[in-house]
Amino acid sequence: MKHRFQSQGFDYGSALFTGITGLATALILVLLFIVLGNIFLNGWEGLSWRFISTIPKKDFFEPGSAAVLPMIVGTTIRVFLMTLFVLPVGVITAVYLTEYASTTSIYTRVIRAAVNNLAGVPSIVFGLFGLGFFINFVGKHLDDWTGQTGPHFGQPALIWASLTLAVMTLPVVIVATEESLKAIPPGLREASLALGASKLETVWKIVLPNALPGILTGAILAISRAAGEVAPILFTGAAYYMADLPKSMTDQFMDLGYHVYVLSTQSPDIEKTRPILYATVLVLLLLTFSLNLVAIIVRSRMRKAMRAMH
Repeated sequence: MKHRFQSQGFDYGSALFTGITGLATALILVLLFIVLGNIFLNGWEGLSWRFISTIPKKDFFEPGSAAVLPMIVGTTIRVFLMTLFVLPVGVITAVYLTEYASTTSIYTRVIRAAVNNLAGVPSIVFGLFGLGFFINFVGKHLDDWTGQTGPHFGQPALIWASLTLAVMTLPVVIVATEESLKAIPPGLREASLALGASKLETVWKIVLPNALPGILTGAILAISRAAGEVAPILFTGAAYYMADLPKSMTDQFMDLGYHVYVLSTQSPDIEKTRPILYATVLVLLLLTFSLNLVAIIVRSRMRKAMRAMH
């Protein structure tokens, strides 16, 4: 039997588009490797156990006395507190929008518009918001209510910086949680309701456990954005120098991102400070990667447990 082969024309448009997207991806990867490689090569020399485990002297521009322990502790605590504050509010909001709110309701449209607009607000605006609302309004009223003789709550503090970052990262958690909830098959909800479970029981025992990996993805994205933010904490809690670690949530704190800003803008001899600067940036990157890694491991274990249950 004679086979006939029909030649097809070459799709130049598809090939061109594939080449452009591949080139853009390669360019992004090259830039990423250049940035990370530059930081690792220049920062590795200044990295030592003394550098990450001691409290620096006030003149932290000297290579012999530079250290970042208070910055590591302050950054870790504020990111941890921010995650504790933002996750419940973000998850509850996403559950309401996905499971309860009517898609045609004017209130739902207003909430979604507010979330979208909140995601586009510059970070410095969140810092001014935190100063005006959390410190000057909430903090001062708490001082009056508790009878404080001096400013205790009405001053920059760890808790206000964490709450400001929580407000800033709220849209990230809401959107990630919404997408995770929408990915749950409707059949699971219908089966639960058919067996006599209430709406709340279905959400609490069926929907949320299956959406946990996606919720943790939102937490990872929030941590990634908040770990290196400086503008929101400038007015709400970051300190130029502290001789001790923060002991309570009403204390100020030193921060790696703010410390990088200080080293790069206020050093009397930038060439002498350059190794300290690169080492501090490297510590910030490693800390951010470590926090993300913990969340990724927890998410992976939850996914394995869920697969084992099914």
